[in-house]
Amino acid sequence: MKKLIIILGVVGVSLSAPLVRISSAPAMILAFYRVAMAGVLLLPYVLLQNREELKGMSRKDWILALTSGVCLGLHFSLYFESLRYTSIASSVVFVDTEVFFVALIMLVIFKEKIPPLGWAGILATFLGSVIIALSDSGSGGGALLGDMIALTGAVVVAIYTIIGKVLRQRISTTTYTLLVYVAASVTVLILLLVTGVPLTGYQPVDYWAAFGMAVFCTLLGHSIFSWGLKYESAAFISNSKLLEPVFASLIGIALFREIPRPAVILGGLIVIGGVFLYTRVSEPKSS
Repeated sequence: MKKLIIILGVVGVSLSAPLVRISSAPAMILAFYRVAMAGVLLLPYVLLQNREELKGMSRKDWILALTSGVCLGLHFSLYFESLRYTSIASSVVFVDTEVFFVALIMLVIFKEKIPPLGWAGILATFLGSVIIALSDSGSGGGALLGDMIALTGAVVVAIYTIIGKVLRQRISTTTYTLLVYVAASVTVLILLLVTGVPLTGYQPVDYWAAFGMAVFCTLLGHSIFSWGLKYESAAFISNSKLLEPVFASLIGIALFREIPRPAVILGGLIVIGGVFLYTRVSEPKSS
């Protein structure tokens, strides 16, 4: 049953790209309302149940949690913006290369060794990403730009993941995610104020899309992954995320008749295979 809940969490996250597509608001507006709404929905519970935990947090943990939120805010802004230029399939595949940036950070900073098959997975993912990028380059500079924006989003979300891995050893899921969502919303708000993007005046569908992302993609998606780590192995959580490009692409086909090019499908399959291979060999003893 717990595994099924986690898979449903992947479905929730997969709704993000289609929800962006049905809206017309700027990417950062959607990112702002998504995390702000998620934070508002979580706040009453945390204040009632986790107030003592909040008071007992060290300054270091506060700084790390807020830094994690900044990275998440940047990730959402970059990911949503990439969907304005490239396909759902390409964007999701590039964002899902996060696992390899995590591996490199763990190697460089924490000296965590990567098995040979893990490096094979990294190489396969890089090859698949190159195939997708070359395919999109034939569609004009816009698609390739979208790919690069999505790839940058993968880098910042990898930092968010590393910090989360450290903090979740001593902070509950709800407390951690609340702080992250609040910091993420403030980060995007600052970007909106600096760039002069209006906070209001959009169509009702835009606010509903943001609310849908807050509920399905954030609270019933990202938060479920954090919850699931208590009951399932990290390897299973990582492997389950490989379904996101599949679900997102299927939704894109059903709603927008957006059929990926053969090269994108090939590159995506190689990327998924590379990520699957890496996650299978990187945490064989997780429980």
